[in-house]
Amino acid sequence: MYKAILFDLDGTLTDSGEGIMKSVQYALEKLGKPEDDLEKLRVFVGPPLMEEFMEYAGVDEEAARQGVTYYRERYAPIGVFENKVYPGIKDMLVQLKKKGYLLGVASSKPEYFVKQVLEHFELDVYFDQMVGSELNGGRSKKSQVVEEVLRRFHLENHRDQVILVGDREYDVLGAREAGLDCLAVSYGYGSVEELTKAEPLKIAGSAEEVLDFFE
Repeated sequence: MYKAILFDLDGTLTDSGEGIMKSVQYALEKLGKPEDDLEKLRVFVGPPLMEEFMEYAGVDEEAARQGVTYYRERYAPIGVFENKVYPGIKDMLVQLKKKGYLLGVASSKPEYFVKQVLEHFELDVYFDQMVGSELNGGRSKKSQVVEEVLRRFHLENHRDQVILVGDREYDVLGAREAGLDCLAVSYGYGSVEELTKAEPLKIAGSAEEVLDFFE
C-alpha cells in the first residue's frame, strides 16, 4: 500500500528536547521574558519556532524573529548536539530499507540542522530525502515541508502511497492538510491525549511498534 514513509525528526527519530529547550530558555532570557522552569518549554519541541515564540511569550512577529536569532546563537554550536537517538530507531530504519520503502525526513527544523543531526548520528544513510524548513523562515509549516518531500520524490500525484510518522498534533494535521495518512508515536513530545484528539491512523508506542505497522 505505502511506497514512501516520511519521518518527523524531533521527538520521532531523536530525543532533541534538551538542546531545544535550553536554547529557547537562552533566547527568552535575551528577549526579557525569562523562564526558569525548563519543562514548561517542552511545547517548543515540534512546532515552527517563530509561531511558538509568538504564542508562548506573547510577542509580535518582529520580536519572535529576534527570538529565533537568539535561539540559534546557542543551538548551532551547542544545542544541536544535546540530543540522542530513540531506542530501536536504527534497527527500524534498517528493516524498512530492506523492505524496499523510500524513506524521507520531513521536519519543521531548518534543513541545514536536519542534515547535521542525521549525519552526526549516522542516520542520513537510510534516507532518500531529508527536508526541513528554510533558514529565512520559509517552508516552516509541516504541510509545506511534506509538499517539498513529495515534489522531490515525484509522488505529488500518489499521496495514497505516502505516510508520515510524527509525535505531535502538528504532524497529524500537517499530513492531513497534504492529503497523507499519519502514524503517530507516543514516545515523543506529544501526549496520548493530544495525539488521540488529532485522530491519526494509529498510535505506536515504540520504534518496534512502528516497524510492526509496516509488516
